[in-house]
Amino acid sequence: MDERRNVYFYETRRANVAEKVTELKKLAEKNNFIIVNKSEEANIIVSVGGDGTFLQAVQKTGFREDCLYAGISIFNELNMYCDFYANDTATLIEVMSEAEMEVRRYPVLQISLDEEAVFYCLNEFSIKSSIIKTMEMNVYIDDLHFEVFRGDGMIIATPTGSTAYNKSVNGAVVDPLLPCMQVSELASLNNKRYRTLGSPFILSGERTLKLEMLKGSNNYPIMGIDNEALSIQHIEEINISLSDKRIKTLKLKDNSFWHKVKRAFL
Repeated sequence: MDERRNVYFYETRRANVAEKVTELKKLAEKNNFIIVNKSEEANIIVSVGGDGTFLQAVQKTGFREDCLYAGISIFNELNMYCDFYANDTATLIEVMSEAEMEVRRYPVLQISLDEEAVFYCLNEFSIKSSIIKTMEMNVYIDDLHFEVFRGDGMIIATPTGSTAYNKSVNGAVVDPLLPCMQVSELASLNNKRYRTLGSPFILSGERTLKLEMLKGSNNYPIMGIDNEALSIQHIEEINISLSDKRIKTLKLKDNSFWHKVKRAFL
């Protein structure tokens, strides 16, 4: 554990959070941790806020595999990515100080736009029509032309992202121990003229999903990576696969993914 002593705090801009972060820094220094002001110098990155803050922390720090991420919730309940309460910071310090820390690994999506720009997602990638008009895409699974999609858009989620936007459109909740991605349609057209699968489907982590935008369709789609929007237009091809990256997070004992699902939804 001695090599993991450099801590970087990423915080939300909510009221009173700065004060809490100051307390956290003092507590960490008291326990012989080193507070750094640059994320690239850290080997433990702590987000203070909620799930959205955690996703931003991972995005802004470059999906680092050589460090541990930890989420602190400023709310009165734990979130899907936050294992620690802001009013119980001593527990976080205790876990960080343990020789054998409890660590979970989350899969990450890799998004390639026109084989040029590459982005990563911890939760989901979404593509939607930005105008009052359906979008049309050729959908390929590996080299197989699977369907021609016509509708409002699609969500491609990781297992941990399956409880978010994906679940709201009746997608399945998937165990993060299964390296895979889930594809869910948004208001697809299904009639005598147009036909799609019409239900969410799950792809192995070894497969690639390709979305080919049909010409004359929607040239101005809205694309989202986790909780951020991509301002890119006139995309012709999107390739989506499971990345080799894995995000490592600190966890509490007896607080598995399914503990979190039960707490959040049941």
